[in-house]
Amino acid sequence: MKKLLTTVVSAVLCTSMIGCASTSSASSSSSSSKTIKVAVIKQLDHASLDEIATAITTELDAIAKKNGVTIDYGEVYSGQNDQTTLKQISDQAIASGVNVIIPIATTAAQVAANSAEDSSTPVVYAAISDPETAGLTGLKNVTGTSDALNTKQICDMMLAQNPNLKNVGLLYSKSEANSEKPIKEAKAYLDAKGIKYTEATANTNDEVIAAATSLVASGVDAVFTPTDNVIMAAELAIADTFADAKIPHYTGADSFVRNGAFVTCGVNYTDLGTKTADLAYQAVTEGFDNIKDYTVMDGGIITINTDTAKKLNADSSLFAKFGKIVEVTTTKE
Repeated sequence: MKKLLTTVVSAVLCTSMIGCASTSSASSSSSSSKTIKVAVIKQLDHASLDEIATAITTELDAIAKKNGVTIDYGEVYSGQNDQTTLKQISDQAIASGVNVIIPIATTAAQVAANSAEDSSTPVVYAAISDPETAGLTGLKNVTGTSDALNTKQICDMMLAQNPNLKNVGLLYSKSEANSEKPIKEAKAYLDAKGIKYTEATANTNDEVIAAATSLVASGVDAVFTPTDNVIMAAELAIADTFADAKIPHYTGADSFVRNGAFVTCGVNYTDLGTKTADLAYQAVTEGFDNIKDYTVMDGGIITINTDTAKKLNADSSLFAKFGKIVEVTTTKE
């Protein structure tokens, strides 16, 4: 997958953005001159967003072949978690005359929706945990897919694994809109159960590492992180910190678990990316009349890292009652 350099130069975008790079376009064998121009924009680079982007472009290829059209998505761009960079990419996409923007993750979607407001260019986002809080509902040209987290179920899983839970660490970034609602839900759940919680927030990799260390020092029994892109980007750096301290890390996406966290219950991000691409094609070819504000993807997949479970001496089989179990090992990516 091609990646955008941190420094975005307008001239480079003009020549490499949508409509210019045939090597990364979905083209049918048909002689049809119909071309749909698409901008796929990730908020930043990490496993979940990379998986979604790959699923989107794979499905765009399949749609193009099936329908006898050319879908030109150029490169998959990354905003490197920088709003200025994201705005430059989105604005240039609009100026280039794209038919639809597919932003991945909340900040990318918010920026794209703002850029597309005047032109009413369709924006079909992927993986927004709480579209309403993010201000992405009720917009005539905006829809997408939600990976809304079942916070109660994750908390239930914590208690199933450790009925004597006394103190839960809440690790998240205050800059992530994805984290706002599930953190509130987790606090309400823990308050109702009389379980103490300790918060630790961070906005950079170094801060995440320091926050994880502080939670270990505070003696938490488990740690919960929602679908937080900032924490996810640093998961490889903190997974051993928790596992070595025998503290299970419960998270909001399987990408955390593949990078060393203990367990999650959530959606399949390949399915989410596929659905997002389908919605984008529908928005371009049929309009928004028959499209909902957003589509919540089915969850119920319990992803467990067996390497981490072994370090924790944890019996992960007890999670079978919560959904379909998928076992993974730690991958360094």
